[in-house]
Amino acid sequence: MREFLLHSRTGYTGANFKSLMMGGRLDIVYQCVLMALFKSAAHRQDVVFHAILNGPPNPPMHLEISGAELRDVRIDERSWEKVLKNVLSGKSHPGIAVDKTPFQKLIKEKSAAGYKILVLSNEGNEINGEKLDGDMLFVLGDHVGLPKNDESFALRYGTKVSLGREKYLAASCIDIVNYHLDQI
Repeated sequence: MREFLLHSRTGYTGANFKSLMMGGRLDIVYQCVLMALFKSAAHRQDVVFHAILNGPPNPPMHLEISGAELRDVRIDERSWEKVLKNVLSGKSHPGIAVDKTPFQKLIKEKSAAGYKILVLSNEGNEINGEKLDGDMLFVLGDHVGLPKNDESFALRYGTKVSLGREKYLAASCIDIVNYHLDQI
């Protein structure tokens, strides 16, 4: 299984936002969901996307979106704004679960379940040199990056992996990882 975990420092944990960008940069979460789950004319059945939202009013909030179970969505921003408002207000949506799991607990659970934890960083081992098979969780931060204490915690369970010297947007990192794994 291929999974992605986005640590969002400011993503709203309630439904009271006017737009995704004004929702503590939920637009980054939306962009990452698109890159993780969608491809031309379909969505990926073998991918799960996680976001840990740490913004107001009630952090942390864990969003889990399963490609295998996701239904009734389009790829436009307005549709996802509505979906996110609904699930953050307690309504259900097929393929999307919401709970209060914090970042570090999710890392421990995935590691205990046998997942290879790969923290995306410019300072890591080149992704081409890594053995990429089995269950993998790719961890990345939002526009600010992973908090140092959470990065250190994740590295107790995994390793740093680099996509090269360039710094990319979080959504682009996910797209690059998907492309790379699609070639294997």
